[in-house]
Amino acid sequence: MKYKKRKYFLAGRINMIQRSKIRELFEMASKMKDVISLGIGEPDFDTPQNIKEAAKRAIDEGYTHYTPNAGIPEFRDAIAEYYKKFYGVEVPDDHVIVTAGAYEATYLAFEALLEDGDEVIIPDPAFVSYMEDAKLAEAKPVRLPLREENGFQPDPDELLELVSKRTRVIVMNYPNNPTGATLDEEVARAVADIAEDYNIYILSDEPYEHFLYDGAKHQPMVKYAPYNTILANSFSKTFAMTGWRLGFTIAPEEIIRDMIKLHAYILGNVTSFIQIAGIEALRAKESWEAVEKMRRTYEERRNLVLQHLREMPHISAFEPKGAFYIFANIRDTGMKSEEFAKWLLQEAGVVVIPGTAFGKQGEGYVRISYATKRELLIEAMERMKKALESL
Repeated sequence: MKYKKRKYFLAGRINMIQRSKIRELFEMASKMKDVISLGIGEPDFDTPQNIKEAAKRAIDEGYTHYTPNAGIPEFRDAIAEYYKKFYGVEVPDDHVIVTAGAYEATYLAFEALLEDGDEVIIPDPAFVSYMEDAKLAEAKPVRLPLREENGFQPDPDELLELVSKRTRVIVMNYPNNPTGATLDEEVARAVADIAEDYNIYILSDEPYEHFLYDGAKHQPMVKYAPYNTILANSFSKTFAMTGWRLGFTIAPEEIIRDMIKLHAYILGNVTSFIQIAGIEALRAKESWEAVEKMRRTYEERRNLVLQHLREMPHISAFEPKGAFYIFANIRDTGMKSEEFAKWLLQEAGVVVIPGTAFGKQGEGYVRISYATKRELLIEAMERMKKALESL
């Protein structure tokens, strides 16, 4: 049967969303042989066995039905317990909603808080989803530059200058993707003060909180601005559960209540037996032993990559204290970020992400992920060095 071509009509909001430059590069790489990817932001570890077993038991025990929209009460309790144990922060369980990863948490927050003409201050560089979520909420993104000389932390004075009568949300993401930067306590307090003084919400996205190095500490923004913070978090990175799509949001009860209404029509509830696995992840000793093992491995890999980068010409690296990324300065190559990423793929068969994928301030940088096995990292570094020495 032969089909006639026809014109399809799509909603205008779809045209507002930009395709990720990260995916474009991966499509190029997929057509090539012998490529090493240092681009993907995903743990290369398997989910800890005790968490997987908990999910299997939950299926056998009949956790295959609907749950309350906000999540299984015991799971919300476990999340509240976790913040009390790790950070000394009191979180009532009715301030928690279980989401399909931090992606949904961010989307729900923006849709619940923003409307046409509102402004949201988004760091630059920053993870790609914040800009697109803001557009879908019909809000105006306002970019706050992050600079290497400031440790890729926000300058409170610059932040204050961007605040207007229409500012509704400030986005924070520490430990940071793409830079690996962590947030100093005094900066966190300064941002919290601005939010409280001007009655602005803080969306704090904190999925890398347990991957810290060189004695760095993480304090959740909800500790400093409990009445203004919407904290998004995920099990994806901490417990190597990217495919499980499990996360949560902590916020004042009034905000959570409206997020639950929206969540109920989008998703209904997060998969029941996955929520049971989430309880195991938070409460079991074996889970946290696995997390610390991953953290130590990431630290070893970070040190390895930094050592190799120091020996290469035309490139320098900001030394990260969190996450599993290195933001490397490639300005001395004379190439733009996207040009360099494509050149490195062609010349060395190594995938890195151009800094401009994360905003205009990312120009002159590339993101290198060390969530990759040691032997592949060494091979990739040797290839990069050889290619850069040929310039």
